[in-house]
Parts: sequence; C-alpha cells; structure tokens
Amino acid sequence: MARYFENGAGDLVPDALSGFARAHADLVAYDDADGFFTARHSAATRRVGLLSGGGSGHEPLHAGFVGAGMLDAACPGRVFASPHNRQIFRASRAVAGPEGVLHIVKNYTGDRINFGIAAERLADAGITCARVLVDDDLASDSEEIAAGRRGTGATVLVEKVLGGAADAGKGLDELAGIGDAVAARCRTLAVASAAHHAPVTGEPAFRLEPGELEYGVGIHGERAEHTRWQGPVGALVDDMAGALLDALRPGPDEPVIALVNGLGSITALELYGIFGELGRVLDARRARLVRHLVGDYVTALDMRGFSLTLMVADQDTLDFYDAPVRTPALRW
Repeated sequence: MARYFENGAGDLVPDALSGFARAHADLVAYDDADGFFTARHSAATRRVGLLSGGGSGHEPLHAGFVGAGMLDAACPGRVFASPHNRQIFRASRAVAGPEGVLHIVKNYTGDRINFGIAAERLADAGITCARVLVDDDLASDSEEIAAGRRGTGATVLVEKVLGGAADAGKGLDELAGIGDAVAARCRTLAVASAAHHAPVTGEPAFRLEPGELEYGVGIHGERAEHTRWQGPVGALVDDMAGALLDALRPGPDEPVIALVNGLGSITALELYGIFGELGRVLDARRARLVRHLVGDYVTALDMRGFSLTLMVADQDTLDFYDAPVRTPALRW
C-alpha cells in the first residue's frame, strides 16, 4: 500500500506542480515544458532577477516563495534532486533584469554543478549572472566534510532579505554582496525523532529506537554525527540554541531573526512550544530577538523533526526583511 497519496510511481511531483500552479495562478505562472515557476508581479524598481531552486519534497521551498518582494523564479527538481541546468538557464533567461540574474543556491554538490553550468550558458548568451551560496547547517560544519556546510533553513531568510534589496533597486554586485554577508550571519541546526519515508519504497531513510533523536539531521535524511535521547524539549532547545549562539556570537545590541521550522510531520502545537523555549534561551543569553517565523518553511517530506535558524541582522537587513512580500507561502 502506498504511503503517499499519488496516482502512481513518478506522478507525485508533476501532479503537485500542476496543482500548485492552479492554486496560486494569481501569483505565479508555470512553464510546463521547461519546468519552472515565474512571478506574475514584480517591482518596477528591480534591476536584477532573483532565482532559486532545488529538489521537491521541501515545500513550500522554493516555489512557495515566488512572487512580489521575493523570488522572480524557482526551478523544482525531482524529490531531493537538483533541477537540471536547462531549467535554470531558461528560467534565468525569462526573468533576467537589465543587470542580469542572481542565483540563490543551497550548498549541495548537484545544485552547485547545475547552477554552475547554467551560469556558463548564460554568460555565452550575454546575460550577466552571479551566485549567493547558502551554507548555514551547523551540523555539517567540519573540516572533514569537503563540500562544506549544507544549505538549509536560512535559505528562506536569505531569499526574503534579497527580495527586499532587489525591490530597493540594488544592482547585481550589491545584491551578491548583501547575500553573501547575510548568509555568513546565519546558522541552522535540525533534529528528528523519525525519518522521512521514500516515495518509491515507502521505507524510512533511517530507523531510531523509541526515545532516540537524530541530532544534526540533514533535510534529505542525512544521518547526524551522533544520536541522543530526546528528553524534555526545553533541554533540547537549550543545547541547539546555545550551539547556534556560540557559532554566531551576536553582540548585545545586534538584532536577531529566528526561524522555527517544521520538517514535515511535527505539529504547530509543538512548534509554538519550541519557539517559547527558544525565546527563553535567547532572553537568558541577552540576544535581541526582533523578528521570527514559526511554521513549515523548509520541509523534508514527512520527517518528524524541526530546525532552528538564527540570523544576526543589522538595520539594512531588517529594512529589507520587513519590505512587503506577497508569495504563496509568505505575505506581509
């Protein structure tokens, strides 16, 4: 018996993309032939198109953030798989502004390769392109990992800040510099008490004993360096938030933006309790929490877990973050 509600093997992603396009037809257009979404509305002040993408299964990332004030285009791949460079090239060409296009790329080998090939093709076509690499995952911050830190929850915050900056009329080099700076000031840590299930086999990506927790899990089901007992959520958030603050070391007057993100099968009831615990830890550490998001923003199919992301901000970052946005998944 299938675990996921789908018509058949291989239908889950294309059916979902078609349904998403219809559900949000007022905000996005879907190019079925080349497999990308574009925003129907964009600020006239934009000089640069913003594009991101990645594997399906992380909804609402990335298509959910296409729209006014955020992304101009998103390229969805198959489940947990990079989009093809052809998608990225054609989507970039569709949304490039007079100063080109900026790619916002999560740090995974497949994404880097395909976005890199697309950038080369854009250069050949005379379209200027730059890249911001998001590498916020604290659990993969090790010299033993050649690829470097993975890109995870901070992608949403980086995309929002860059959307505000693009609407302010910033040029390509300025946007790349802003993106690199804010990405460097973000860290994320994720935990899970149960893995996601593979759509093809219905089997979990990994198995845990009752009461165990994968501490530092990846959004594609990558195992953590170690497994621990779950215990009370307050103690868990103490450890997670403490590790993030130790890595970022915000000053006493520096604003902090937080994301409490569900990984697919955790309840809103739990997420708000987790946010309460995070606020307690930040208050105790005298970190100035000024903005927050709580909910499912970067999921991992039906993984039962959550991630915490902190971004150390400055006034420009806050202004760009606060700028108006209207996308399927984020609006103010």
